[in-house]
Amino acid sequence: MTNPIPVLDGHNDFLLRLLREPENREKIWLNGDGKGHLDLPRMKRGGFAGGFFAIYISSPTPHDAPDRDEIMDAPPYDLPLDDLIDHKAAGPVAMAMAGHLMWMERAAPDTFKIVRSTTEIQSCLDTSTIAAIMHMEGAEAIGPDLDALHVWHAAGLRSLGPVWSRPTVFGHGVPFRYPGSPDTGPGLTDAGKALVRECNQLKIMIDLSHLNEKGFDDVANISDAPLVATHSNAHAVTPGTRNLTDRQLEVIKNTGGMVGLNFATVFLRPDGRKSPDMTLDPMLRHLDHLIERLGEDHVGFGSDFDGATVPKDIGDVTGLPTLQQAMIDTAMAPI
Repeated sequence: MTNPIPVLDGHNDFLLRLLREPENREKIWLNGDGKGHLDLPRMKRGGFAGGFFAIYISSPTPHDAPDRDEIMDAPPYDLPLDDLIDHKAAGPVAMAMAGHLMWMERAAPDTFKIVRSTTEIQSCLDTSTIAAIMHMEGAEAIGPDLDALHVWHAAGLRSLGPVWSRPTVFGHGVPFRYPGSPDTGPGLTDAGKALVRECNQLKIMIDLSHLNEKGFDDVANISDAPLVATHSNAHAVTPGTRNLTDRQLEVIKNTGGMVGLNFATVFLRPDGRKSPDMTLDPMLRHLDHLIERLGEDHVGFGSDFDGATVPKDIGDVTGLPTLQQAMIDTAMAPI
């Protein structure tokens, strides 16, 4: 495909790379260091028109922790949830990641812009400027009084996932388990329900990815906005806890919401393995299932670039045209 179709992607963890190597951020962002999935030159080549840039707080890893990659490449597996992280510990880390995002805009002002409205997104698309939506994956940096939510909104936050795959004061994430159901624990706390209502008032999108089934239902019962899972797949194809059941997809459909296809191999492969040695067929199977359940206008991409292992034929953001071509070839194939 010579001219890739522009992609507005639902999720990436590029800010985590910059957080871990702040001394190299100019090389990583502007020139590319040959690592990871994203940088400015490769975004341009791959047709990356913009996306949700996640602020995410990593869990401390004990020295004797098991090798998760090895465990998740040999299903079945059932990894315990990480411990809750207090907002006082999470706040400075989240602020540093937001600072990196704002630096990215300053370092490439003619090609990259943090956007705060649909009007600004459309303007970026019209001018071939990469649009960055500030997203928070797990609300650890926000205290139960929600004061910080208003500060973050003023800074540009427009999308928020109440949890990653661990508990917060707001709710409970799903553990990494295969096979497994997303029905893994209790629903939102009272603080979580208040968070959803306040996000609705501020027009901050609630991201359902990583949230367990009871929490999902609580958001559906409270929220007055379309339901969105930015980077989740179909449980009917790959029965892991992180994927959405057909019932959940129906609930999303009924609100006019959408789901972004996650490129993480562990959520794509029917065997639940993490290995990148796979064809693109499972991605197409998930897309077919999501489109069948939601309609094509309500399915997108949520790559999880720089936060997951992706299929070898994708490789990095420059592989987006490969996936697009596979979709076109499948659609044009004789029945």
